[in-house]
Amino acid sequence: MQLLTIADLNTWIAGFIWPLSRILGLIAASPVFGNARVPRTARVGFGVVVAIAIAPLVPAVPATDPASWEGMLILAKEMITGVMMGFAMRLVFAAVEMAGEISSLTMGLGFASFFDPMSQGRSSAISQFLTWIATLMLLVANVHLWLLEALAESFFTLPISGRMFHGGGFWELALWGAKIFSAGLQLSLPLVAALLIANVALGVLTRAAPQLNLFGIGFPITLGVGFIVLMIALPYLAHPLVNLLGQGAEKAQMIPRALQGEGNIAPKPQGAVR
Repeated sequence: MQLLTIADLNTWIAGFIWPLSRILGLIAASPVFGNARVPRTARVGFGVVVAIAIAPLVPAVPATDPASWEGMLILAKEMITGVMMGFAMRLVFAAVEMAGEISSLTMGLGFASFFDPMSQGRSSAISQFLTWIATLMLLVANVHLWLLEALAESFFTLPISGRMFHGGGFWELALWGAKIFSAGLQLSLPLVAALLIANVALGVLTRAAPQLNLFGIGFPITLGVGFIVLMIALPYLAHPLVNLLGQGAEKAQMIPRALQGEGNIAPKPQGAVR
């Protein structure tokens, strides 16, 4: 008859709770899994299902009481790791939202703003439209599966331990944050360039015919040109969006390696993850 000791029970609890905290951190911070429209019970349930699938493949966890101070420190460390991985993908959607904000201000639709439950703030109509397009591209390109694969691999590149983070991971995430401005400007550049040409043409027309009311005809023209250019540019935005989403998933995969620093990477069992 095999007896169950307190040490065995703590090991089983820690082997499930610590991976679950990293998984829930990624789900809370990622743009699709952590959408506010998804009920919290569904998000937690999804995290538990993923933890049940991943926990048996996770390398051996430290023999530490989960209720001790060291165990709570490991719990917080795992939660921060998951949040950083999900935040790397959320920065991609922040770049798409910035492209929508620039386009809206250029078209004159800056006043047309709505409440965005994803960012818990106000965003323009064009910004929300581009965000939905990016969400559909993420699902069509299976980037969400790539993100889950990066999460599974992170338990081997950054094993669960009481070791402190390496500072390179935070620096990588900070550098990736600069992508918001460059990618947002590049995505909105076709519409901004077309509206700049339209505004220059309106200025020349006003100088040639001063009796025209620029404020009366300027807004409808810029609005119409903006929608036409947006309609023409949408098919060509698919490739840049997929590339940007792929870079976000790659960055989420690189963050655990940067947090590990020069530490040893635990070997993966055969058939665990690709």
